[in-house]
Amino acid sequence: MPEEDLVELKFRLYDGSDVGPFQYSPTATVAMLKERIVSEWPKDKKIVPRAASDIKLINAGKILENGKTVAQCKAPFDDLPKSVITMHVVVQPSPTKARPEKKIEEEEAPQRSFCSCTIM
Repeated sequence: MPEEDLVELKFRLYDGSDVGPFQYSPTATVAMLKERIVSEWPKDKKIVPRAASDIKLINAGKILENGKTVAQCKAPFDDLPKSVITMHVVVQPSPTKARPEKKIEEEEAPQRSFCSCTIM
């Protein structure tokens, strides 16, 4: 594939640091981008995604779907030559992993009643 057809992307993390830039084919899917982000994730970060499903990519204010290609996700103003497109990365653990931890905390916490109703 000719180099001019490649799209250059970088990914902005929650703390303002970036992963990339990397060059992708316009036919690359969002799922492929997420896999690359997980593999290139900086090891010194407090929040680390366990899998690609823990990541949401945002471009031009829209959450990107896994099945979409890079070409389908480009905003019209990103058609400038030699521009690097910045996509924002949100790490959101899957709900099945977060729920058991929450239940354990609720079971350990003593039940308290905060009702202070007075009937006269």
